[in-house]
Amino acid sequence: MIIITIIIIPLLKMSQTMIDQFIINALLAGILVAAIAGPLGCFMVWRKMAYFGDTISHSALMGIALGIALDSENPIIMIATCASVAMFLLFLQRDRRFSSDTLLGILAHSALSVGIIVISMMDNFRQDMMYYLVGDILAIGIKDIYIISFVAVISAICLMMIWRPLLSLTVHEDLAQIEGVKVNLIKIIYMLLIAFMVAVSLKVIGVLLITALMIIPAAAARTVSNTPLQMILISSCCGILSVLAGILVSNEWDVPTGPAIVLSATVIFLLGRTFAPKRA
Repeated sequence: MIIITIIIIPLLKMSQTMIDQFIINALLAGILVAAIAGPLGCFMVWRKMAYFGDTISHSALMGIALGIALDSENPIIMIATCASVAMFLLFLQRDRRFSSDTLLGILAHSALSVGIIVISMMDNFRQDMMYYLVGDILAIGIKDIYIISFVAVISAICLMMIWRPLLSLTVHEDLAQIEGVKVNLIKIIYMLLIAFMVAVSLKVIGVLLITALMIIPAAAARTVSNTPLQMILISSCCGILSVLAGILVSNEWDVPTGPAIVLSATVIFLLGRTFAPKRA
């Protein structure tokens, strides 16, 4: 991730005079998001937490509504909202009467509903809701790319630091706790990484589709991987390829870019599922 960022920043400065600047910006932002979404998505697939990603992404809309109410576009508001929902989920999970998927369903749809209602009640707000729901990667600006780069680098560093304990509790949580892994702390860090990634990826692919960019490339990588590290690397590559193909399709046939990226990832998954050798 650090190497990708080091390469991207000079390209960003060199491309500022080019005519199709918005295409360059879209490519840079998409590559950065896909590069970090892949590794995070692998752990979501391994831990069967896909619905958790939906919950955090839906809560981002509530963060948007809060930002609009405060007349601020600061991404910190959205990040704080997503992180608060993640922490609230950990608190609710202490009640063993309800399963995790039940709690996730309640939080996901409640946060999405609150966000839509609050935004719809603002008479002076004229932004198209589709912008938030499916993103607008072609509207990415220079400032957005620097923010995404910063979050991507920090996320990559944190993920490398918790790699072994996170992998350990993914394999067997109780055994990891016996071995001295601080399970709750690792869970909190991982959930916060997802919250940060979702918040800064809003413009790229939208609150309804961001989970797909984490899950589908990871699932595609699983069909051709023999080790966890292989799956991490391949998932990032699949995500980047999906972004490139989605932007190309969008530019060629004038279709929404976010959905085109997700469909490109789906095609990659289906190709891997069809032609890769079957594994246990």
